[in-house]
Amino acid sequence: MNTALATALLVSSLISAEMRVQRDIAYATDAGRQQLLDVYSPTTGGAHPIVVWIHGGGWRQGDKALVQRKPQALVDRGWVFVSVNYRLVPQVTVQQMTGDIAKSIKWVHAHAAEYGGNPDKIFVAGHSAGAHLAALVCTDDRYLKAEGLPLPAIKGCIPVDTAAYDAREKVRSVGPLMAGRNAEIFGRDEAAQKELSPVSHVAANKGTPPFLILHVASRADSRSQSEAFAKALHDAGVEARVVAAAGKTHGTINSDLGLPDDEPTKAVYDFLDRLTKQP
Repeated sequence: MNTALATALLVSSLISAEMRVQRDIAYATDAGRQQLLDVYSPTTGGAHPIVVWIHGGGWRQGDKALVQRKPQALVDRGWVFVSVNYRLVPQVTVQQMTGDIAKSIKWVHAHAAEYGGNPDKIFVAGHSAGAHLAALVCTDDRYLKAEGLPLPAIKGCIPVDTAAYDAREKVRSVGPLMAGRNAEIFGRDEAAQKELSPVSHVAANKGTPPFLILHVASRADSRSQSEAFAKALHDAGVEARVVAAAGKTHGTINSDLGLPDDEPTKAVYDFLDRLTKQP
């Protein structure tokens, strides 16, 4: 077990007395370790809104245990927090891993009440590669439809610092080495890359949920892609707000979520609180 994962599990064990924590729940038939999720929930009450969290890791690595302070911060506010593992490249394609995310959302919808959650108040969020997957499952409705859910089953989406809303641009805007690595993930022709680009699936009257798009202020590729994606959403009549996080890195914009004085965290709370008050 790597040091970061061991530390994350230790931190989680220290806070488990304050909330109900259930780990390694299979969300797919014949699930392996990569098709499991963890549920963090308040110990009292019911019908709590839910955040489904998708970890990052470049579509090749990462783990659902690396959630830092996010579960405790949201449980303290009366939320259920679900952290999802999914299969990774090169074992599967990005289409298949997005299918895993859709399956996990379907599981959460079906089992929400068992963990004190409200199936009608599900939000999806993620960091880096997880932000791309969150945006894709919340714009390309084929993934949720395959699981018997409509796109409006998701009440809001919070992608955190990705430069892959347009996979074509991600591949062609970098040098040959990185372009080759990105093409291994998104495909080597523009048609394949377009299919994996959330911006390609933005359209009016689809029931696309509102978006809160966070990015590192100093990261040019994430900034330009975030702004272009938000414009496409606006043009389609979908609510979208972009928050540029000053003084953050790609790592700290994620690890600092949940800190009391963190500006991106405040934006997340405002977004979630406002939307959960809507009927």
